[in-house]
Amino acid sequence: MKKTYDIEVDCANCAAKMEEAAKHTEGVKDANVNFMMLKMTVEFEDGADPKTVMKNVLKNCRKVEDECEIAI
Repeated sequence: MKKTYDIEVDCANCAAKMEEAAKHTEGVKDANVNFMMLKMTVEFEDGADPKTVMKNVLKNCRKVEDECEIAI
């Protein structure tokens, strides 16, 4: 399952780092951050709970940019 979320990120470099952080989160099959559109698309692994996974994605992204916001 794929879902798209609104995000707040300040620069393209941070967006790329957030994408990598999201990709390395348990339950995420793939992730893509579009800096220009301020969107994050996440493909979840089978059986993963999107709400739980996205809380962990947000936590991992905040390690990159502490002011990161994802509309979950």
